[in-house]
Amino acid sequence: MSDGDKNGGDKPEALPEVWPEAERAESLARGAALKWASGVFCRPEHLERLGQYRKRESQRTSSIQSRLKSVVQSYLEGVGWGLEQLREAREELKEVSRALGKAGVESSRNAEGVKALEMMREVSVNHCQLLAAVSNLPRLYSVQSMVSETERLVESRRLLEAHARLMELECWQDDILWQLHGAGAPGTAGTALSAQDEELVRNYFSGVGKLVEALGKELWAVVGSGLALARQNPTPFVSAVRIVEREEALDQAMLEERGGAGGHSRPLPSGRPRCWRERFFQVLEEAVSARFRSVSYLHTRGPGLAGHLSALQHGIMGDLATVRHLLDHCVPPHYNLTRAYLRACHRCLQSHLGQVSGWELESGEIFAVLNWVLHIYNSSDMMGHPDLMVEMESEELGPLISQECLEQLQNKYVHSVRKSVSEWMHKALEVELTDWQRDQEPDTDHEGFYLTSLPTIITQLWQCCVSFVMLEENARVALMVSESLRDQTIQMGLYEMENLLNRFREFYLHYLLASISNCIILKTSTESLQQQLSSRSASRFSRTPPGPLAALDRAVRRACRLVMDQLLLELQPFLQGLLSRSWLAQGDVTVTLKLCGVLERHFELYSRVRPPCRQRLQEECQWLTVVEYVRVLMQKRLVCRNAEERRQLAQRMALDAQHLRDLFQGLEVEGSVSEVNPMALLPVLADFIRLKDPSMLTLEVSGLVAKYPDISDEHVSVLLDVRGDVSRDVRGTVLDLLEQSTPPLPAGYRPIFSDILVPTPSMPFCLPTAKCA
Repeated sequence: MSDGDKNGGDKPEALPEVWPEAERAESLARGAALKWASGVFCRPEHLERLGQYRKRESQRTSSIQSRLKSVVQSYLEGVGWGLEQLREAREELKEVSRALGKAGVESSRNAEGVKALEMMREVSVNHCQLLAAVSNLPRLYSVQSMVSETERLVESRRLLEAHARLMELECWQDDILWQLHGAGAPGTAGTALSAQDEELVRNYFSGVGKLVEALGKELWAVVGSGLALARQNPTPFVSAVRIVEREEALDQAMLEERGGAGGHSRPLPSGRPRCWRERFFQVLEEAVSARFRSVSYLHTRGPGLAGHLSALQHGIMGDLATVRHLLDHCVPPHYNLTRAYLRACHRCLQSHLGQVSGWELESGEIFAVLNWVLHIYNSSDMMGHPDLMVEMESEELGPLISQECLEQLQNKYVHSVRKSVSEWMHKALEVELTDWQRDQEPDTDHEGFYLTSLPTIITQLWQCCVSFVMLEENARVALMVSESLRDQTIQMGLYEMENLLNRFREFYLHYLLASISNCIILKTSTESLQQQLSSRSASRFSRTPPGPLAALDRAVRRACRLVMDQLLLELQPFLQGLLSRSWLAQGDVTVTLKLCGVLERHFELYSRVRPPCRQRLQEECQWLTVVEYVRVLMQKRLVCRNAEERRQLAQRMALDAQHLRDLFQGLEVEGSVSEVNPMALLPVLADFIRLKDPSMLTLEVSGLVAKYPDISDEHVSVLLDVRGDVSRDVRGTVLDLLEQSTPPLPAGYRPIFSDILVPTPSMPFCLPTAKCA
């Protein structure tokens, strides 16, 4: 096959690969057309309108073709215009390239001429420098003499003249450096001065820098002693202010010249800008703070701190009067010297009082600081003075002590007073103990009632604490400031009073238990004496001797009852949190654990009582705990609303019973003399509430009556109410059974429900009617 045949055979195969989208579009168009035709010509009679459809489609096709032709024509015109622009740009680039070539040739020709001018430029620069050196020779020869003369003027405090000479010397130095740079030569752009030449000039004028330092030292010494000079001779202070203003003007002029002269501006001289006006106010503040630097911790302890604060008040107010009446007239108005001095005093006092607050201060010292800061400082005797209020409001200065530091001082004060109060109350308890040990009756008051010295001591202490807070405080300060401190102190006093009562209660309980042991010892001795007495002949005695055993038994029973009363008093706050809806919802055993903590502490105290009263107290403790627990249940604080609440309540009661059982077993409680174990009651009541079938309550109540025959229908009725699911019929059946079965109390049985009183139900309100009557 020839090449032509091969090529001709290859071309038809390349078209589908180049335009596959065209075939796909045509296929989609044919499919759409067939779908449209099948929908339009679905019946034979529709073929009559075939000519109309053909004519309409041909018109649409011709319209589309004409639009396509116009679009393609516009694209072709745009492409032609773009090609024409590209041809023009190419021609312009050729012209620019030819012009650049010519410029390069001319530049290379002029390079040799520029090299010849370099030597002339160097000669011109050297000529300008030599001219500057020759013109400045007279000045250079007189520099040392002027420096010496200026030093004498500074030493004699002729500050204005010394500053004028110093300005002249600095001007010479700047001019010489500027001329040596070559900026003064006509037609030259200036060259950089070598570091060696610049160092030579500065070494020659080195005395000028020392003069600046010496003048500044004298100047700030004058400003620092401005208060003293104002009262004697303010002329040096005025001269210092004038020099400060001159320097400020020079700084401003040089900065403006440098910023507005373009590339030919002079560089700033060394040490510029000096900012002496800013330094003036810094020296003023340093002078204010100098009076606080000599204050030490040892010099201001005790009463010395109040004296120091008073001296600060008088000193500051005297200085402010001098500033307002004398120094303020020696400075320009824009200095606002009184305002600046006020700010300086305030900042220095803030720093100084912050240092004082960090010392280990006693209560009296803390009160002196707080009184001075919160009352005296802002009063009309200091910063609240009408003349000073014109210059600056106290709000602009801010607080003298931060709120955090103020709270720390108040807390320190309250802690110090609390320590003293605690020691005083401890001594009061010791006095109370001494009163108890006296071999006589207690004292009586004016109404004939018994009392000891404890209430009088505590009342005097309380009045002392409250009155000390209000010492030297007028009504305004008390309302604005001291209420917080007063409230903290009163709160502290109440807390310490509570601690005293707790210690007094423990003190009372310890001695009450000791009295029980004393009675047991006395009873043993009395029984021994009675045995010895019975062994002898009774005919020797004319009458029957008294029997103190009964009196000792009564005293022991009374003391044990008082001990139980004390236990009940401590358990009462925790019992109030049991068996309520919030207690059930939270599911927290913290209240029970706290209650167990009180019981454990009492059991530890009971272990120090001689038997058999130790066993009796332990038994009474268990009995009291169970009775009070059931008493809370009988108050119906929690009435179950569904089976889930009954299950939760029974579970919590069983858990509390387990905590109490573990506590008593862990404390090795001795066996009870009674046949009834009070701890077994709580699980029984929990099972009664947990019972799911109310119809079984009759059987459950029968078992409850068999174990505890002293239970009454009121107790059972409350238990049925707590369950919350007992119908009227079941309730009636249970109560009827309870009335019919009232077994007698067995021998040795100690009633437990008899000690649990059921609260009287409130009577519903009703209008009186004949039926009610």
